[in-house]
Amino acid sequence: MSTDLGRKIAALEAMTVPQLVRKYADAFGETTNGRNKVWLVRRIAWRMQANAHGGLGGAARARAAELANDADIRTTIPKDAPTGRPVADDAPPPKVVKFVADSRVPPPGTVLTRHYKGADVRVTVRADGFEHDGTIYPSLSAVAKVVSGAHCNGFAFFKLTAKGVA
Repeated sequence: MSTDLGRKIAALEAMTVPQLVRKYADAFGETTNGRNKVWLVRRIAWRMQANAHGGLGGAARARAAELANDADIRTTIPKDAPTGRPVADDAPPPKVVKFVADSRVPPPGTVLTRHYKGADVRVTVRADGFEHDGTIYPSLSAVAKVVSGAHCNGFAFFKLTAKGVA
């Protein structure tokens, strides 16, 4: 590596992240969402070395092109994509696993009440979630967040923990 290239790479360490982002755009011809200084320095230094020394050799480029030619590149997973591994014809049927509900959650139809900041909070336990003020929430924590304005454990908020079971 030439001393001039070494100095340029060393100068990257003293740059700020916004300066490195601009330098990245100059080096690669595209913007980046990356804001990690170490990553930006390494990528820009790699590009500077590749430009100075010619990048990949002919054999490496040919192998990369061969691998890329066989690749089925997708940016998103199709909605009808199969999940899991293919099942052989002679494979036993899959086991059915029952969903075990959390023992702290009362059965559907139960109404939980909590006095909070001068108001009574009422939540109805449903099979598909928790209903509060006509809205169904997926968890008690979601209800507690709406009521209190801060994230908190829903079981603790409604006193459904092992110690706080009423």
